[in-house]
Amino acid sequence: MLRFLVAVLLTVVLHTASLQAGEPLTFDLSFDSRLLDRPFTGRVYVLLFRTDRPELQRGLNWFNPEPVFARDVRNWKPGEILTIDRNALAFPIPLDRLPRATYTVQAVLDRHPNHMHFSTAPGNLYTVARKVPLDPAASGPIRLHLDRVYEERPFKESDRIKLVEIESKLLSTFHGRPTRLRAGIALPASYVQDVSRRYPVVYEIPGFSGTHTAIHQALARGATNLAGVEVLHVMLDPSCHHGHHVFADSENNGPCGRALLEELIPAIESRFRAVGTPAGRLVTGHSSGGWSSLWLQVTYPDFFAGCWSTAPDPVDFRDFQRINLYRPGENMFTDSKGQPRPIARRNGKPVLYYKAFSDMEEIMGHGGQLASFEAVFSPRGADGKPRRLWDRKTGAIDLEVAKTWEKYDIRLVLERNWKTLQPRLRGKLHVYMGDEDTFYLEGATRLLQTCLQKLGSDARVELFPGKDHSSLMDRELRTRIAREMANTLRAGKVVP
Repeated sequence: MLRFLVAVLLTVVLHTASLQAGEPLTFDLSFDSRLLDRPFTGRVYVLLFRTDRPELQRGLNWFNPEPVFARDVRNWKPGEILTIDRNALAFPIPLDRLPRATYTVQAVLDRHPNHMHFSTAPGNLYTVARKVPLDPAASGPIRLHLDRVYEERPFKESDRIKLVEIESKLLSTFHGRPTRLRAGIALPASYVQDVSRRYPVVYEIPGFSGTHTAIHQALARGATNLAGVEVLHVMLDPSCHHGHHVFADSENNGPCGRALLEELIPAIESRFRAVGTPAGRLVTGHSSGGWSSLWLQVTYPDFFAGCWSTAPDPVDFRDFQRINLYRPGENMFTDSKGQPRPIARRNGKPVLYYKAFSDMEEIMGHGGQLASFEAVFSPRGADGKPRRLWDRKTGAIDLEVAKTWEKYDIRLVLERNWKTLQPRLRGKLHVYMGDEDTFYLEGATRLLQTCLQKLGSDARVELFPGKDHSSLMDRELRTRIAREMANTLRAGKVVP
């Protein structure tokens, strides 16, 4: 009898302890059949934030990524429970190592086939943000019901801001689905009053994650007036499923350059009284937009009258943010001494490393900066995806893939085609870079500078002391570029 009572007491104690300890944290997801009435195949995410985030967040913060967990699902049915547990994809830490704290929690279902952001894409399902205390060892299941549809904010037009949106036949044929091209247009002050006047055009490509909606900021900074010369200012949208297509034709993104020149630009220039000749077209951009603008000028040397590229992504793949992609034995994650390789710095100190950045992009699935490079520069693999330049676990670089990148190495393109390019690019190339670029981009620009000097080019490639990726574009440089653009347009006799 005593043994029986002891056994019963022990059972009660253990059961009570179990209740007090709770169950391991999981997230139990379901989605509303009124919003999606068929099974879903794709990736589902749970996003955590330490601060209040009432709105659905656009991707992850590069410099301070907060916890995200994900699962790839096939034929997940409405009303069915999907569990995100310790075996889910995770970054930067697994679910069972999550620090105990109160988090803002959101779930999102990524169902847009042609958008760079896995979260804020039109048609995605998501949950209302909730603040929840979480303990990975004891919180048990947290129920999250996806009952909201994300809607893109409408583009705001005005008397001087207009939207152009067309379906691209070239890209729609390539992707096998309707694919659109968009641009924001800023009209000069005199546009409405002088209806007989035609204007030169500045085409701007925003940097990574930027879109045509940045045209509002461009107008606010006076982009339609270049040192007294009025222009149409066009902000292009370079975003795509893989990230930023840089308006380069590629095996994975399709004929983006051709679509721009053959479809979107003609549509813009016919609608908005543009000069409509090469002498009346200039191209510019910053960061990924800087690379894009330089690529367009070099690839289509007779289409534009000049390029102003600022802080461009790597323009020489012998220094791909400090990595020589062509050298045997190079590793994306570690340098020659085996030390972690940084990809970004602030005030001279590394703040972001390749390995963590690569891991972050893996859980994102698409829309990452490094993978965006692969989508443009790599051939398409047998699985229908861009061939991978580096091994995601070891960081080892595939030299066979790197070799295929040569046709997008702007320095190599110039060297190999200089005989025919030199007269067509005379006076057209302007590349400006801070010598302490946040993302270590100055090295490639220096190599390009040396190359062009040896070729006898009149290109202006300058590095500005003490400037980084964001501080480069100060008022002084903007004023200088506006003056140089105005001089080019006057020299082309498209303006008085």
